[in-house]
Amino acid sequence: MIELHYFPSNASMAPHILLQEMGIDFQLRLVDRNRNEHKSPEFLKLNPNGLLPVLCDGDLVMHETAAILLHLADTHPQAGLVPAVGGAERAMTYKWLMWMTNTLQPALIAYYYPERWVAEGNTAGTAEVKAQAEARIGALLDLLAAEFERHGGPWLLGDRYTLLDPLAFMLCRWTRGFDHPARARPALGAFLDRMAHRPAVVRALETEALPQPWY
Repeated sequence: MIELHYFPSNASMAPHILLQEMGIDFQLRLVDRNRNEHKSPEFLKLNPNGLLPVLCDGDLVMHETAAILLHLADTHPQAGLVPAVGGAERAMTYKWLMWMTNTLQPALIAYYYPERWVAEGNTAGTAEVKAQAEARIGALLDLLAAEFERHGGPWLLGDRYTLLDPLAFMLCRWTRGFDHPARARPALGAFLDRMAHRPAVVRALETEALPQPWY
């Protein structure tokens, strides 16, 4: 049985949506960040980084969202959520997956946790990091919107829904409180609307008891 260790609205959301899309049996294991359960000795045995998500697939224990998404899609090819190895679509999947997890997501982490990049008590530095991160995120969202505008398709790869779309949805959702959130860009707003109408997305977000508006 596959188990996903999660906390609502965290980086576990993307694999949660993907599992819902696959329609396979899995169990959710809540790791209560409000009680620092992600730093408990038990959880640190699964992920010594103390971060979510963690996926347990039999004896296999995995962390890192992008790796979990690829593993799920590769081990359930019947779901058709990742292009075949060796083709241009697979190469583009790698490109956008790495861009989101290595470029966009770190900027979002800097926005939400700016104190990690300055000395303790440096409130001015914290505010500057946060402001710079928001500006950086805005430019990155413009690039993401431009890709949708370029190909004109409903999903990040174009006409095909893939593991990229839950990740893009999750990261765009994290900007919902910004002055200029992802949804304010027409191409991304339309994408988020399409995602929010997918039954798997609805199931995941309702299971996580997330209040609306979702993005």
